[in-house]
Amino acid sequence: MIKRFIQDVTKYKNYAVRAAKSSLKTEVANSYLNWIWWILDPLFTMLIYYVIFGIMFDGKEPYFTTFIFIGLTMWNFFNKNVVQSVNMIKRNKSIVSKVYIPKFILLISNMITNAFRMCISWGIVVLMMIFSGVKLSFNILWFIPIMFVLILLTFAVSIHLLHFGVFVEDLSNVINIAFRLLFYMTGIFYDISTRIDEPYCTILTYGNPIAMLLRDMRNVLLYQTPPNVIGLLVWAVIGLIFAMLGIRQVYKNENSYVKVI
Repeated sequence: MIKRFIQDVTKYKNYAVRAAKSSLKTEVANSYLNWIWWILDPLFTMLIYYVIFGIMFDGKEPYFTTFIFIGLTMWNFFNKNVVQSVNMIKRNKSIVSKVYIPKFILLISNMITNAFRMCISWGIVVLMMIFSGVKLSFNILWFIPIMFVLILLTFAVSIHLLHFGVFVEDLSNVINIAFRLLFYMTGIFYDISTRIDEPYCTILTYGNPIAMLLRDMRNVLLYQTPPNVIGLLVWAVIGLIFAMLGIRQVYKNENSYVKVI
């Protein structure tokens, strides 16, 4: 299965990249500001949440604007990919019903599109860190493994929802409601460790991998503190196992998708 997956990714990688580029071009084709919206959208979103949580609710976390932007950058990548994966097969009915393509390639293409937007947001984070005078240390190198775990977990969750989204009509509604709750439980606008008492703090941090990754990313970028290495390893293993199970499930059932949609 893993060998077949690697072969399929290699074979269809050019399609995934071209589809991602096409999606990005289509997104701004009729916009007056064109690609500038990819910068303005996250900035305005951050500004809105800064006014609400930083001023009205008196957020006191150090480097609060950058603190928020890091949280939004990682959350948006995870949230958009997972939510969009539910209707991925149905949304691409015209493709999957005419030619064979491994269905997870559609997911990978979508992740490339959202990764491009995330890279723009990370560029803004770097500028914010520079203007805020954030001190750097070698802990910043942990950025790479933290991002790897985020991408792995995003793929693992998305590929399962890609499968079930074909058969369960109301799944997208359930996911939207669940993610509204998760949005506020992930610590995007506050530090879970300082705002929530034990044992709920530990449960929310380690039971929710996105919350843990947000905390670790802020620690290595803003506060010169190493991440929870054991937590990263545990969720990396869990993500890998779930990703493999999802790939196996898609291979096993992909012939039935066309019949259902």
